[in-house]
Amino acid sequence: MNNENLLIIFTRNPELGKCKTRLATKVGDEAALNIYTFLLEHTVAITKDLAVNKQVHYSVKIRENDLWNESIYSKKQQQGPDLGLRMLHAFEQGFDQGYKKIIIIGSDMFDMNQTNLETAFEALNSSNFVIGPATDGGYYLLGMTRLKSELFQAKAWGTSSVLDHSLLDLQNETVVQLAAKNDVDYYEDIKYEAAFQPFLKNITKNEKIH
Repeated sequence: MNNENLLIIFTRNPELGKCKTRLATKVGDEAALNIYTFLLEHTVAITKDLAVNKQVHYSVKIRENDLWNESIYSKKQQQGPDLGLRMLHAFEQGFDQGYKKIIIIGSDMFDMNQTNLETAFEALNSSNFVIGPATDGGYYLLGMTRLKSELFQAKAWGTSSVLDHSLLDLQNETVVQLAAKNDVDYYEDIKYEAAFQPFLKNITKNEKIH
């Protein structure tokens, strides 16, 4: 294991009515919770064997005895009033701990696998930054070998402008862009994905077509 490499996973606690709220407007709170739990399990599957140190940063409260095995994942609490400052704090903490390469991801990327993460860490051998563009105009992965605080400031988080503004911050840096991937925020993101069909039984056939 490379103890100079750190993977940070940002996650929300899976609670009814409090996760995947945009998705829930279409599929309902219960289905949204089940889908998010499924995505969390997928994130565990693609990260648990990654040969780097791993931290899970909880949005609200650190949980014990959950699906994040404490022998594999260190558990932290997110700190800051918005997503940018929470990510900034996580990176600052990681560099203060002596890590040389740090990558952050969320926990809702069904379109990602362990090889993608290994490729991202390898990119940091020759570049200072790596970014994984999301098809909605954000990003699903961000990595760096040194802190660049501008990446976490003056962004309209959750909007389609985040990627473009982040790339502007990186225009004078060495950066690798990974393949664009789709994250899961809306019903339209998953309605044709076979893996999600068991969760969508309450959606009518007519809605699926349209």
